[in-house]
Amino acid sequence: MTASRGTVLLVDDEPYVRDSLAAVLRRRGYLVRGAASARQALTAGALDGVDAVVTDLRLPEEDGLHLLRRLRERDAELPVVVLTAHGTVPSAVECMTAGAFDYLLKPADPEELVLALERAVSQSGLRRELAYLRSGAGAAAQRQEPVGTSAAWREVIRMAEIAAPTDTSVLLLGESGTGKEEVAKLLHRQSARSGGAFVRVNCAAVPTELFESEFFGHRRGAFTGAVGHRDGRFRVAHRGTLLLDELDSLPPVAQAKVLRVLQDGVFERLGESQPTAVDVRLVCASNIDLAGEVAAGRFRPDLYYRINVMTIELPPLRSRPDDIPVLAVTFLAEYAARFAKSVTGFHSETLAAFANYSWPGNVRELRNVIERGVLLERSERLTPASLPFALTGERAPQPDLNLRQALAAEERRLLEEALRRAGGVRRQAARLLGIDERNLAYFLRKHGLMPALPTRSERSPG
Repeated sequence: MTASRGTVLLVDDEPYVRDSLAAVLRRRGYLVRGAASARQALTAGALDGVDAVVTDLRLPEEDGLHLLRRLRERDAELPVVVLTAHGTVPSAVECMTAGAFDYLLKPADPEELVLALERAVSQSGLRRELAYLRSGAGAAAQRQEPVGTSAAWREVIRMAEIAAPTDTSVLLLGESGTGKEEVAKLLHRQSARSGGAFVRVNCAAVPTELFESEFFGHRRGAFTGAVGHRDGRFRVAHRGTLLLDELDSLPPVAQAKVLRVLQDGVFERLGESQPTAVDVRLVCASNIDLAGEVAAGRFRPDLYYRINVMTIELPPLRSRPDDIPVLAVTFLAEYAARFAKSVTGFHSETLAAFANYSWPGNVRELRNVIERGVLLERSERLTPASLPFALTGERAPQPDLNLRQALAAEERRLLEEALRRAGGVRRQAARLLGIDERNLAYFLRKHGLMPALPTRSERSPG
């Protein structure tokens, strides 16, 4: 992906000043746009995708202070750096009070300006990351170290540690629940981007009609229901790592747009006419063979070749049984602390059940089993009684699948309940059941709930 520090709008009525500042910023990795006046800076689309604004204080028609206030009205979070050749203490105080991010004197020292912009763009990134985490979408990005001591798992970690310091795209393959997200977090933590955001998107959970808004964001009013601005996941992950989980679930139109971002490093938010530049390290994950999807025509080959630079295959839990006790101990300590339970170990039969089970849900299933067991366990060791039937080898009670007998049993239950509610009055019971008294009599006789009629000898006095 094309690297970019961000997009800056330079507002100055002197072309040579704009050009010289733009040259400095471009050499430092910024995308730069220019405007000769406050009016130009406020035209439709001028601020689309902008991460920071640098404005002269003295501008024709409307000055930089007026522009600053107008910008704050539009987006209170957009950082604005004010430049002036006529700096005074009252002027600086007025600008800072109005919300300027910084106030610098002309001729601006390039290093000082770049440092101010670095802090401004970083603050914008932190704001987006905080909003992402507060929204609840970032809950899955909690720190979780990959755990395992088997040779197969050590190879996974070795490959991840080789790839981590680079910006190379990484493709993680493996069954569901094998720990692909934990490896992606390891790649992020051991990279130069560890100070940025780690953002995860479950591609299978994003409806096609919401794809652009979720990935790239939108501006207020871009479509019905867009009541505010939204930063998409690509922008939140700027200078960080973006994990596209279940990548195979992306529809073709979405695959094409993701490919464009990877190639050009830019995208347009819905409702914007100017591109937004991003610098994102991409990690992709899938639980199916993407090469097979390419061969079947369900996945774009150009996108596959773009992301398939470094592939790491995660083994299923059943193929690394040595890791099961290690993982179990880790999860036990975690949930015992979370639930304030005194469960500190495992019964020998519990460990035997773990060893004999195939774990189709892999590490995720083991975690869930331990969580359930800690909740149910009353002793200090996790016993088989707190495990699901599948793990202990016991068979759960099997339901009677004879449909005729099951219907007859339900029929009798309803008849008894109707008689109970009606106090034994058959007319009322028939009304509750939605049938007439003649049909009620038939069903009562069928289920032995109606007293038998007396015989002739019983009716005669003798």
